[in-house]
Amino acid sequence: SALARGEAPRVFEDGRQRRDFVHVRDVAAANLAALEAPSRAGALTAYNTGSGEPHTVGEMARALAAAYGGPEPVVTGEFRLGDVRHITADSARLRAELGWKPQVEFQDGMREFAGAGLREP
Repeated sequence: SALARGEAPRVFEDGRQRRDFVHVRDVAAANLAALEAPSRAGALTAYNTGSGEPHTVGEMARALAAAYGGPEPVVTGEFRLGDVRHITADSARLRAELGWKPQVEFQDGMREFAGAGLREP
């Protein structure tokens, strides 16, 4: 939203918080793989869905700003109550049991996201 307004994106803390950014199409494909998997009577299985390649929030903000053609992000040093420093997902079980793997590379996903329209207010 900041980039659409011509403003620099704000990055909280130091920008080194790690996240596992996974593209929505990859999440949808993981859900389909789980739905289409042979079921075991009475058994439910949980799967984590992640790209397997964590990136920092700062890397994400820089990639998005570059893809959008906007100003560089500003690292604020501010903290948000309840924010977790690092969040990643281990999708090893999903990969091993269902043969799923992410298809959309981080940079490609950022370029696609930068070109996507914003939701209406």
